[in-house]
Amino acid sequence: MKFSQLSALWLFWPALAVVIWGELAPGAGVSLHIWDKALHFTAYFGLAGIAFVALWATRTTRWRKVLWPAIGLVMLGGALEIVQGYVGRDMSIWDEVANTMGVGAGNLAGWAYVSFFGARRLVAAGPPD
Repeated sequence: MKFSQLSALWLFWPALAVVIWGELAPGAGVSLHIWDKALHFTAYFGLAGIAFVALWATRTTRWRKVLWPAIGLVMLGGALEIVQGYVGRDMSIWDEVANTMGVGAGNLAGWAYVSFFGARRLVAAGPPD
């Protein structure tokens, strides 16, 4: 396993914990003047990109192995939005839309990263489908 995939594997779990904490902790909103939907998009963009790079590590990887985690991230975002209503935060369907768009863009960015650096043998590229 190359350095990129190993790093992504190790970074995914702390990143996931930070995103879950950020969505559920009362008053955990970033105090910067950043649009809330941009924060949701960025968080799920990062998670999906990291997951894609981590899971594309073997030559036997197929698209379904990276699409299931993407679907899981979308479902996690939806579940966290529902739970927000019980912990004193505002839940919003538009937050889930931003989460979903972030997952899609993160997967595309992960694919571009693996394709670009895989062609240069810096990461293990999966087989062409």
